[in-house]
Amino acid sequence: MHLWLAYITFNMDILFATRRDLEFGIAFVQVRLCFWLCSRAVHSSQQVLLRSHQRFGVLKEEAMSEPNGDKVVSVHDLDVAEEVSIAGAEAPLKDLDAPEETKEKLKKAPREKKKEIVHGGGAAGAKKKEVKKESGLGLTFKKEENFGDWYSDLVVRGEMIEYYDVSGCYILRPWSYAIWESIKDFFDKEIKKMGIENTYFPLFVSEKALTKEKNHVEGFAPEVAWVTKSGDSQLEEPIAIRPTSETVMYPIFAKWIRGHRDLPLRINQWCNVVRWEFKHPTPFIRSREFLWQEGHTAFATKEEADKEVHAILELYRRVYEELLAVPVIKGVKSEIEKFAGGLYTTTVEAFIPTTGRGVQAATSHCLGQNFAKMFEIMFEDDKGERKMVWQNSWGLTTRSIGVMVMVHGDDKGLVLPPRVAPIQVVVIPVPFKGIDPSDECLKVVHQLQQADIRVKEDLRDNYSPGWKYSHWELKGVPLRIEIGPRDIEKKQVRVVRRDLEDKAEGRSQDIPVADLVERIGKILDEMQKHLLEKAREERSLCIATAYNWDDFMAALNNKKMVLAPWCDEVEVEENVKARTKSEGDGGAAKTLCMPFEHDTLPVVQEFLPEGTKCFASGKPAKRWALWGRSY
Repeated sequence: MHLWLAYITFNMDILFATRRDLEFGIAFVQVRLCFWLCSRAVHSSQQVLLRSHQRFGVLKEEAMSEPNGDKVVSVHDLDVAEEVSIAGAEAPLKDLDAPEETKEKLKKAPREKKKEIVHGGGAAGAKKKEVKKESGLGLTFKKEENFGDWYSDLVVRGEMIEYYDVSGCYILRPWSYAIWESIKDFFDKEIKKMGIENTYFPLFVSEKALTKEKNHVEGFAPEVAWVTKSGDSQLEEPIAIRPTSETVMYPIFAKWIRGHRDLPLRINQWCNVVRWEFKHPTPFIRSREFLWQEGHTAFATKEEADKEVHAILELYRRVYEELLAVPVIKGVKSEIEKFAGGLYTTTVEAFIPTTGRGVQAATSHCLGQNFAKMFEIMFEDDKGERKMVWQNSWGLTTRSIGVMVMVHGDDKGLVLPPRVAPIQVVVIPVPFKGIDPSDECLKVVHQLQQADIRVKEDLRDNYSPGWKYSHWELKGVPLRIEIGPRDIEKKQVRVVRRDLEDKAEGRSQDIPVADLVERIGKILDEMQKHLLEKAREERSLCIATAYNWDDFMAALNNKKMVLAPWCDEVEVEENVKARTKSEGDGGAAKTLCMPFEHDTLPVVQEFLPEGTKCFASGKPAKRWALWGRSY
């Protein structure tokens, strides 16, 4: 009798200490009374005990719900979550309806003592943190094996864009918009030095204005989106959404310009435009709505207009090469490829070696006097004569971001040039033996911020250091700083570069904290230079020279741009497009530009050697042309 009493009392005390709630205390008193009244009903008492276990539970659940619906528990549940990985993944909930022997093993399993992380090296005593179940990182596709899917995967996982429910339209997330702001800040500052002012014109264009310049509207007609209804009512006249703003602005130019003192008129606007593309939409590269800047200017003479065309083109080259670390080739477009309604179009052309396709990166157009004639933009010169103005327009779009991603990205994610990276340095603590150097990380962050370096600390304690490394590599942050207890002892930090391969010399290095600001600045400059040089070398390997059709097609099908002597005839270019489409397996080729770059393309000379024949027609060649497939 006394033995059974001691047994039940012992078990009840354990349960009472475990739960410490009033309800179970009442149940315990009831069991004790039942024993004294029914000393022979030991078996019944054991059943009551079992029901109490089942009802109130020995384990205290502190369940949470993850976004994916998985159930996880607090790290306090050591009987249930027997092991929490370093990466922070939770052990699943044990089945409380498991067989009795399983429950018994669970109950008697020794509890492993968990070490608490001590922040800043202080005493342990803070409440233990709940850890978050981690999601998988990394890209699904390889750049060299499946470029299209790799790119689509990267811009989403790299937090550049989010897809939208209107086809061809994309949400620019803060990470990509910050890059656009860097481009905008640089370019806006430079054009203001030239005396160009910002403005804003309406999004809508009347049908009358849009169709006034025949060649211009024919060039954009398939891409124009029209507003035809207001609520349930049909509009008397459809209104176009601007595909570009020449026809929006130039009727107003005619009002603003009266005499030679009103010239030059030089304005720019940062806005969105809509071109209802029917080709395959590609984030940044080809979308139905995109952001850009468009400059529109008017001059008294052609010489002034020509000078500005090339000055703006040089600014576009600087945006790509100095900010985005993407090499470009400057040149002039053919008659077929020039801006609809313009006199001539200059361009900077980029190239994607992996796909063997060129990209029209930005354009600067001389419109001549065609639009001035259509919209009657006249001025009175200093001699009292009425003359038409000479006009230019020029534009750079968010396509530039896509080009940068395609050129520099790798199988681990984005690789961002330091000058446009929203965050240039990320600082990550590496806890070891119960010590978390977060305080030291904050000191380093403050030190770098004082030097105007864009830096962020990642002190999240629900992710492991390894997970954070992968996360920030995916986002393309140029430099990672790791700080562990040993680094604190040695007064140093570990710095890791994003632009180099894992085992490449110089990828990681230990830097004394005292020299950190100076060394970080130099490394960022080195990275910017290295990215451009690497991209330029890769592009140079993709330029071939051909003097006949067979060599031209062989190079084209080998994913190269082809520099070839050309007779500069529209019919021949159309024929080349048709033949390359039928004979090749990558689509039609066209002229990308007639290059200006003697230094970039040494074979290009002002005059071809006498007797040089066109590679396609056999007629006397007039100039070098750079051909290729393109986006």
